[in-house]
Amino acid sequence: MEASDLSDVLSAVRDFIRKEVVPLEEQIDAEDAIPERVIATCKEMGLYGFAIPEQYGGLGMSLTEEAQLAFELGWTTPALRSLFGTNNGIAGQVLLVGGTDEQRRDWLPRLASGEVTASFGLTEADAGSDPAGLATTARRDGADWVLNGTKRFITNAPVADVIMVFARSNPDAVGNRGISTFLVPAGTPGLSIGPRDHKMGQFGAWTADVHLDDVRVPAAALVGGEDGVDRGFQIAARCLAHGRGHIAALCVGMAGRLVHESVEYAKTREQGGRPIASFQLVQGLIADSVTDHLAGRALVLEMARAYDAGTDKVQGPSAAKYFASEMVGRVADRAVQVHGGSGYIRGVAVERFYRDARLFRIYEGTSQIQQVIIARQALGEAARG
Repeated sequence: MEASDLSDVLSAVRDFIRKEVVPLEEQIDAEDAIPERVIATCKEMGLYGFAIPEQYGGLGMSLTEEAQLAFELGWTTPALRSLFGTNNGIAGQVLLVGGTDEQRRDWLPRLASGEVTASFGLTEADAGSDPAGLATTARRDGADWVLNGTKRFITNAPVADVIMVFARSNPDAVGNRGISTFLVPAGTPGLSIGPRDHKMGQFGAWTADVHLDDVRVPAAALVGGEDGVDRGFQIAARCLAHGRGHIAALCVGMAGRLVHESVEYAKTREQGGRPIASFQLVQGLIADSVTDHLAGRALVLEMARAYDAGTDKVQGPSAAKYFASEMVGRVADRAVQVHGGSGYIRGVAVERFYRDARLFRIYEGTSQIQQVIIARQALGEAARG
C-alpha cells in the first residue's frame, strides 16, 4: 500500500472511531450489540478485508501497516474489531495459506466485502491452546465428510455465515496431528448454535457454543482439498503468528486510550484544592503507563517489520503478544487507580476497558503458551530435554 493511501485509511478510521464509535461505547456495553449503521460503515471502509490481498477485493495490508491500523482500532471497544477480526485473521489467512484456488476465489472476496462473516471453530471444552484433546470428529462417508462434536467460545458464531471447523480426521493420530479443517456454511443440517455467552467484558462481541450433529459436507468443503487431509492444524499454525501480531497491536492501541483517559482525569480531578496531577505518586502511575505504552508500541512495530521481512514469524509475534497483553492489563489497572472510586463505577471508560483487557491474556494463545513458544525458540532442542 502506498504511504499516502495508508495515511488516508488511518485518518479515516481515526475520525470514524473517535467521532462515531467512542460516543456509543456505553450503549454498546449496555446493550451487548454493535449498531447496524456502525457495521455498515466498517464494510464500506474495507475493514472486513484489510489483510486480504487486493486481488480478492481487500486492502492488502502488510503486518506493519495492519499494526498501525490496530493502534487506531484499539482506541475504542474491542467489540468493534471483533466484527471483522476473523475475516482478516485466522479464517482469511488459513484460506490464503492452505486453501485451494477455487476456495480462495469463492470465499475471500465475500470475506473482504463483509458479505460473509466467518467464525473459527477450534476451541473445545478440553482443547484450547493445546489441540491434543480435540474431540470433534470428521468421518469420510463416500464423497462427503460427516462432522460430530461441540466447539466452545466461538467468536461471531451467532451471526456467522460460515464456520471453519477443526475436526480429527484420523482417529489414530495424536496431539495436533490428524486434524483437518472444514468450511461449514450456516444452515447446514445438523449445525446449531447455542445461546450467547455472558462474558466478563467485551460486550458487543458475541461468542457461543457450536454443535455439530452428523453434519454432512462435501469434499470441496475440506480446506486445501485432498492435500489438506490431516494437515489442518499445521496450516493454521502458520497463520497464528499473524493473529498474535494483530492482537499485540490492538493491546497497544487500547493502552494508548487508557493513558489518555488517565492523563485527562489527573489534570481535572482536584483534591485539596489542586489537581491530582500535581501529586508525585499519581505522576509515578502515569509515568509507568506511558513507558509501558511506548515500549509496547516499539516492540510491535519491530516485530511487524521482521515478520514482513520473513526473518521472524514465530518468536517475535509471540513475544509481542505476551508483552502487550500483559502490559495493557497493567495500564488498565493503573488507570482505575488514578480514577479512584470513579474507576470502579460502570459507565466510566476505564472500568469497561479494565474488564475488556483481561481477555487478551487468554485468547490467540494464553500468556503461558507464548512463554513456551518464546523459550523453545530461544533454547531449541534443549528445551525439550
